[in-house]
Formats: sequence, C-alpha cells, structure tokens
Amino acid sequence: MNKTSQAFGLTALAAALLSGCGSDSTDNTRYTQPTLGYRSASLLTEGSYQFKDLNGDGELNPYEDWRQDSDTRAEDLLGRLSLAQKAGLMMHGTLSLDSDGRVDFDSMEDVLTANYVNTFITRMAGDPATIAADNNSLQEEAEAIGLGIPVTISTDPRNHFTNDPNATSVSAGDFSQWPEDLGFAALRDYDLVETFGDIARQEYRAVGIQMALSPQADLATEPRWGRISGTFGEDNVVAKKMVAAYISGFQHGTEGLQDDSVITVVKHFAGGGPQLNGLDAHNYYGKQQIYPGNNFAYHLVPFEGAFESNVASVMPYYGQPIGLTYNDEEIEEVGFGFNKQILTDLLRDHFGFTGVVLSDWGIVNDCVDRCQYGMSDDEVASGMSGFSYDFGMSWGVESLSVAERYAKAINAGVDQFGGVDDPSYLISAVESGMVTEDRIDESVLRILKQKFDLGLFENPYVDEEAAVELVGNDDFQAQGQAAQSRSHVLLKNANDLLPLSSDTIASTYPKVYLYNVNADVAATYGFTVVSTPSEADLAILRIDTPYETDAHYSFGTVHYGQLGFASDDAVVLDTDHTGGSYTGSDDYAELQTVKAAGIPIIASLYLDRPAILTDVVDDVDVLLANFGALDTALFDVLTGAVPPEGKLPFELPSSWDAVLAQDEDVPHDSANPLYEYGYGLSY
Repeated sequence: MNKTSQAFGLTALAAALLSGCGSDSTDNTRYTQPTLGYRSASLLTEGSYQFKDLNGDGELNPYEDWRQDSDTRAEDLLGRLSLAQKAGLMMHGTLSLDSDGRVDFDSMEDVLTANYVNTFITRMAGDPATIAADNNSLQEEAEAIGLGIPVTISTDPRNHFTNDPNATSVSAGDFSQWPEDLGFAALRDYDLVETFGDIARQEYRAVGIQMALSPQADLATEPRWGRISGTFGEDNVVAKKMVAAYISGFQHGTEGLQDDSVITVVKHFAGGGPQLNGLDAHNYYGKQQIYPGNNFAYHLVPFEGAFESNVASVMPYYGQPIGLTYNDEEIEEVGFGFNKQILTDLLRDHFGFTGVVLSDWGIVNDCVDRCQYGMSDDEVASGMSGFSYDFGMSWGVESLSVAERYAKAINAGVDQFGGVDDPSYLISAVESGMVTEDRIDESVLRILKQKFDLGLFENPYVDEEAAVELVGNDDFQAQGQAAQSRSHVLLKNANDLLPLSSDTIASTYPKVYLYNVNADVAATYGFTVVSTPSEADLAILRIDTPYETDAHYSFGTVHYGQLGFASDDAVVLDTDHTGGSYTGSDDYAELQTVKAAGIPIIASLYLDRPAILTDVVDDVDVLLANFGALDTALFDVLTGAVPPEGKLPFELPSSWDAVLAQDEDVPHDSANPLYEYGYGLSY
C-alpha cells in the first residue's frame, strides 16, 4: 500500500469518527478531516487531526492548516516566498512531452526546481490512466520541492467532436464527445450546457486537470474569422446565458471555486471576433481589431454571464484595438493584455472581477523573422510548424523590451503569463523598479488562493483506476452523442425526404454512395454501400465549410477568408500573408459528380463558420448543418431516431460581396442572407 492509499485509509476513518464527536484540543469547533494525499511529505498530528508537513519543518504552519480559510493560508504562504518563487508562480508553462507523448520529467526538472513554475498546460492525449499517472508523478515532484506547493494543470477543450470518416465511434477511454459550442448555441438549451460542463468537470478532475482554458465568450460577428467554432454564435444574449451555464457546470455552481471545481478561464476579454478582414490575431498580419459599427459594448455582454457565475479567471485577447472609443474615452492601441483601461478600469473596477487574469500565450515574446514573414518553402516541406520556432504576440508594444512588456502587462492588470516559463525578465522588471513587489504580491495571492480553494494542498492526487472507469463512460458518451444529433440544423428537406424509415431504405434507397462517411456505420442502418454514384439509389455526403490556409504561417488558427464553394464566392484572398491554398473545391467537385448521376443527395455540412451555400443549396435534396457529429449521430438524424432541433447560431450570407460589406463588430448585418439567424426546419 503506497502512502496515498495509507493516507486515505487513516483520514477517511478519522473523518467518520469525527463527524459525530470529538474536537480539537484548542478549538471547540468541530471539523471534518479531509483526505490527505501525500507521497514524500510527512504527517503532523494536532489534537484529533492530521495535516501535511509540506515544508518539512516539523511544525504546523498556517498555510498547512486546512482549518484556516484560503485567504489566511495564502497570506501565510506568500510571506514565506522569495521574489524568484513569486515570479515562478506567475508563469503558466507547457508540459514537455517525450516521443511517446508522456511527460518528459527530465526536461521539466529545471522549470520546476530552478524556475519555480508550477502551473502548466497539458497537451497529453491518450487513455485517462496515462494522463492521470503522469499528473500524479508531477504532483509528487512538486510536493518534494521547497514549500510543497501543488501544481495546477490546465487544458484546452477536450470534449468536442470533429468528424473522422474512418471512425465508427469514439474509442474506449476517450473523453466524452459533444458538439462544438456552436452546437449548444444552435439548441439554446442552457441546462444541457450546464450538464455538459458538469460531466467535463468530473472527467478533468478524474485525471488531475484542474483548469479549463474556456469558455470562449467571443462573438461571431465577423464571418471570416477562424475561431468561430469555439464561440456560442453571434447573438450576445444567447452567448451570455451559454457562458453562465458553462461556468456553472465546470465550477460546480455559481458560488465560486470549491474542492471539486475546475477553474474556468473565460476568454477573450474584452471580446475577440471583430478582427480586421476576419484575420487571426495569433498572427502578425491579423493583429488589428476594429469597430466600424461602434459596437464594442455589444461584445461585453457575454462576459456579464461569466461574472454572474463567479468565473475564476479571465484571459484577455491578443487583438490590438484600432480607433476604439468607449465612454467617450480613447482606448490605447495596444493588445488587450497590455491595456490598463480594459483590465483595471473596465474588468476590475466596473465589473468587479477579483479573480486571476491569465494572459494569452506568448504576449511578451518577440515576433521576428518567421513570425512576421513566414517559413520558407523548404521549411514547410520539412514538416516544420509554428510550434517549432519562437513566436510572440506583443501587439502594440513591439518596441518595448521583454522586461518592459512584463511590467506593462502587470501594471495593466495581468496576474499570470501564458506560454512562458522563464521568470528572469519579470524578476528584472521588479529589481529595476518597473513593477513593485507589492503589485506582484497581489497576483501571487490570487493564484495561491485558487490552489487552496481547489483543495490541492490537501490532496492533489487522483485514483488512476477510477479515472478509467469514469472518463468517457457509456452514459457520458450517450449524452454527448444525443447532443450531437439534436444540434443538427435542417436547412432543406425537399419532398420531405427525411426522415428515412427502415422500410423506405429497404424499398427505395437500398444502395447508397458515401463521401466522407463511414461505410460500416451506414451498413448498420440498413444500407448497402456502393462505390460509384451510378450504382446508387441515394448519396450521403459530408462536406466542410471552405477556408483558406497558409502553411507558411501554421501557428494558431489557420482557417480564414474563403467561405464559398464556387463561382464568384470562391475568392482566395490576395494578400501578402496567404499562400493561396483553398479548401472547398474538392467537396464541390464531388457534389457536381454526384449530381450528374441524377440521384437524391443528402449533404451534411460541418459549419465551423458561416458558409456561403448559394452554389450548393439547389444541388441537393437535403441540406443539414452539423457542429461536430459522429456518423452514428448523423444517421440517427437521417432515420428520425433523433430529430434535428438546431437553429442557426449565425446567419449564412448569400454572397462574398455581402460578406465584404458587413461590419466586423455588428451581428445580423448581412444583406439578404441566404438563411437568417435562427433558421431551422424540423420534422
């Protein structure tokens, strides 16, 4: 039996005994003994209670005393930290992985022990047992360092499904798979969003992840923008309610963090989305954020839902606001992470936010060479990616030194810096007088308090076997797949072709031609799959919203620009940063080939942005939009097992000219849209 198991047995028994009787020898208040998870730390006993001796001094210090409140414990621990340790806490690094996708602890040693970093994003894939085991090992290392401060692990969203035509189902052990957030917006089912958040919360905590770098409260008012799939659409009131429900699910209520919560990081304050020409602010060429419709206030509304649910953390956007005026005040033209008017005056003072402000990744780094001009053709051919070279998004403060950028961001209101693990620049900023240590203490207190609120100082470890049982279990997967089906939007259903009954399939459409659809799945629904359209009675196609990409700038979101399939709507942007690569022509060519066969066509479109369907809608008999769905979820819709309930979370423009005429910051402003916001048929 290891120490963690021993601790559980001892403290669980103590908790049972103490729940009915007994008290501390110096305090008449009765406490419930928490489970203490430990590997290297010794235990201390005071009265009837046990505590972890995290700093190994043989004494019970206030920060080790779970009977104290989080503020008291954080204050005590703060007083024991050096400047270097404080600076390390303000870094949010990345877990290094080895060639097998496991945590590379050798490469992490200096980051943990010399730089004192103990918040990390994990990009580990694989089975829950592996993730849980490595997170436990990481906590074990942290427990043995200095004051024994537990690690906080964050992740980008893990529970949203993107179609793979070669997969018949989600593999055993994966996290439960749900539609993209756009799918939730299509359903307007706020209880479902909270349920999703609660399930994802359980799965995260089961494997030792305590922080969700989500939800995305940005609005889809600019249809070309490449990050729309993570939003709740273009309506700010719907998004506000969705954001509130999401946070309530992940944090397990609206009262703030507790020991079974997952920290949510709402992003990207004060509203990403209104990017000039829809370009991505990850990239040098897409840094400008504009408001031609003078509609900045519209983009603040979704964040009100976050504050109503007591969101724990906020992430500002990269975007550099250009020509923005708010409350008759000109806003400084620097990225939101450097903007005191946004982070202090608006976020802290106006909205009353008291949690942690976490910067987006790499805002203090330089953007030079490849970051500005892209990779060479040879580098692209070699498989090099944006993660292979240094990148930085210091928009508006490029002329400042790295230390000066840290100082400007901290003085603006940032508490922790994403994507960095070298605290030396921050230390330099303090030692040179650009930032006061009192200001550093404010940030460190906020960060430490969250660790105490989550119960990590008592038990940061997880049960690896239990993680396997819980994560992606049959019930969770079934709920996720049902949401995938329900969220489909039925845009066209000529001659009431849907739903297809088993008798109709057998008598009228027994032979089916498939494109980007798994044949084994189709067979389970009674179809005989054929290899050419000429042999088929019916065609089922899965297609994607067109987009442009440029492999020379492969960091961050690469989908942008192009939204149409053919004719004047298939316009590739002619700008310096694009390589002219366009996705959409293959799907359109396939559609035309099938159309020539003269058979009914059912098309399901993955709608991660507002596609232009003018050249598609007349070529198909049934047109569905999905927001990430298994083939089984799609066939449940086609056969009527789960009717489509979705309504469009944004309008679909009728032409590229209409897109160009829209204002980046204004919703529902496309002239004569092909399908209006909220459109959706049913049967």
